[in-house]
Amino acid sequence: MHSNDSNEKYLITLFSNGNEGAFEELYRLYSKRLFGYFIKFVKSEIIAADLLQDAFIKIWNNRQNIDPEKSFRAYLFRIAENLVYDFFRKAARNKKLQVALINSYNHNYSHVEEDFSVKENEQFLKEAINALPPKRRQVFQLIKIEERSYEEVSETLHVSTSTINDHVVKATKAIRENLESYKTVISILFCLLIFAPSL
Repeated sequence: MHSNDSNEKYLITLFSNGNEGAFEELYRLYSKRLFGYFIKFVKSEIIAADLLQDAFIKIWNNRQNIDPEKSFRAYLFRIAENLVYDFFRKAARNKKLQVALINSYNHNYSHVEEDFSVKENEQFLKEAINALPPKRRQVFQLIKIEERSYEEVSETLHVSTSTINDHVVKATKAIRENLESYKTVISILFCLLIFAPSL
């Protein structure tokens, strides 16, 4: 039998009996890999650190039920999967968590559309524009899509340039929020599909 397997079984046997030194050693062996696993999905070091803490709390609280003869790594990552799954289910119902996800996914981008493919970007941009009120949509299309000047649009629609500017600012904000919401929903659905429990 491989010595590493034997050492780990010995550690788990000690740990299951409440040995804190064995617990610390298991944490040292697995915490870095587990942290990387959480980062991969939540894209936030703060959230990943919280999930890592939750994982080891669960392991400690359930130590008496851990079987040294079974793979501890598989057990550990099954707990991690469930924690990520629960996190994204909670995020689907919690606006603050959605904002945190949006910020963590967007912090390296100056525009929310940059990490979409061209086709996806065009499709969802069209949908976001179509969701605008009629007058705001018309102004946005003339200024941003057709690239007309504020003065030209002002004369065409018989409204002031300040009104045109107000429409453009509000339309841009609404479109950005729609794209951000779409991005969060896609991330949540993706993780829900990955971590959906097998029947």
